[in-house]
Amino acid sequence: MLTRGQGGRLWRLADTCAACAAATAQAALVPDAPPLPAAPSLQVSRRRRSRPTERPPGTDERVRVKEMLTYLAAALPRFSSPTARLLALQCALRADRQGRVELPEGFLRGMRLASHAAPWHELEHAGWLHCTRQRRGRTNAQLLDAAVLAQAPGREERARAAHWALHPAPLTVPREAPPSVQLAALILAVHTEASVGRACADDLTWLCATAPGPLTDLLDQLARIRTLASWRRDPEAGETCWQLPEQT
Repeated sequence: MLTRGQGGRLWRLADTCAACAAATAQAALVPDAPPLPAAPSLQVSRRRRSRPTERPPGTDERVRVKEMLTYLAAALPRFSSPTARLLALQCALRADRQGRVELPEGFLRGMRLASHAAPWHELEHAGWLHCTRQRRGRTNAQLLDAAVLAQAPGREERARAAHWALHPAPLTVPREAPPSVQLAALILAVHTEASVGRACADDLTWLCATAPGPLTDLLDQLARIRTLASWRRDPEAGETCWQLPEQT
């Protein structure tokens, strides 16, 4: 309770019960102080694990094929034909960790290579592989480039990339298209995101193993068969740009 003395000049605070406070003259009951509001609990906010951004289908395969095409452009002789390069790409992606590859006749027939020995001879002459057995039904080869033996990721991922390279949607070309057109479409596909693509003009000629003039003809052919909607050169950036047809 709180008591007053000396005309209000002196105040005393005493700890008494409510009954005593009521019986004391010039005293008042001091109510208990209300409890302080509880401090808000500091809860550790758990960050929601953001789901990994969904990547468009074929993204990993496209990256893997792009890496392998770049490797082959450096590993194979400049004069290697588009057919030999497409075959080398499939061999590199389908080989096991010992560099052994086996391609069935049906697969080679799908690539229009079942009766063609010239691409194999090109790769053997370049010292890139050695055909260990050619018989009806399949062709076995041993890759001789040590860089292929250390390739990653695993064989299953590489096999998916090899399959994508046969039909690099959406830049697919008719099956009867020449190997040079097929190779050019594949190279453009690995440099395409969504419906547009661009690449250094010199890189394109290097990857296609061609010259600026023939490359222009290849791009025009892809536009004529509607694999590309249009293409143009960007002289300031030194790049070639292209647009895919609208998907219906």
